[in-house]
Amino acid sequence: MTGTIFDIQRFSMHDGPGIRTTVFFKGCNLRCLWCHNPESQAGNPQLLFYKEKCVGCGACRQVCARAFTSDCVGEGNCVPACRHGAREISGRQETAAAVVSAALRDKAFYAHSGGGVTLSGGEPLLQSAFAKEILCALKENGVHTAVETAGDVPGSVFEELAPFVDLFLFDLKGIDPALHKKNTGVSNERILCNARALAKKKNELLFRMPYIPGCNDTQAHAVAAFAKSLGKELEFMAYHKIGVGKYAALDRDYPIPDAEPPAPAFMKELAAKIGANYEWTGV
Repeated sequence: MTGTIFDIQRFSMHDGPGIRTTVFFKGCNLRCLWCHNPESQAGNPQLLFYKEKCVGCGACRQVCARAFTSDCVGEGNCVPACRHGAREISGRQETAAAVVSAALRDKAFYAHSGGGVTLSGGEPLLQSAFAKEILCALKENGVHTAVETAGDVPGSVFEELAPFVDLFLFDLKGIDPALHKKNTGVSNERILCNARALAKKKNELLFRMPYIPGCNDTQAHAVAAFAKSLGKELEFMAYHKIGVGKYAALDRDYPIPDAEPPAPAFMKELAAKIGANYEWTGV
């Protein structure tokens, strides 16, 4: 079984409890205006060019005549030739066994810290068979598993994978359907339906809301009320600008150039006011 991922991040501290390994799946069916991993959206490998790192040495042209031309097809032959990190391929095929093997290298850290492995993305549940094979193998090895999802997949996917997932990190972008479609490009009808169904299962479930000023900040109270109605907690994740440079590297315009990160003090006050938690990532 193989799938497409774009990164395996070790010693992650913000994707579930304890020290974790986070596996980032490629491909997403949402197009959130604030996406901080735009390289995760397309399901295929992509070439990124970081203009600020380029010194104009011409090494890339020596291996590919299409470098810096409109004929570039993103094969990535130029990437190994660039000694300055200006070119990067995002996305690669991996076997489930290879992913599990990489994750198990840190099994001792998981046991010591109460951590484990988190499947993220992109939307990992779009590659449900690949995800299931990884999750099954991890559970066989006694590893805590978590899945970060936006929830816009058939309910049958949750039914199939739930027995192998200890914790679902379920992102809620908003409750208002029109605003949700404006911000993400998709309806939230299936997302909310899946959230309600998942809340009835025995899996641990944490709702998380990316708080984006000017986009979905008016939805904070409604999202908190929704989570509370299901007997679950809500955690805020404040907007940051990590994705800005990635959009440029993909030769795409950043959708919300005027948005600014909210102050940590403001987020703490808001979270306390409406009975939510606040996750500060330090960015």
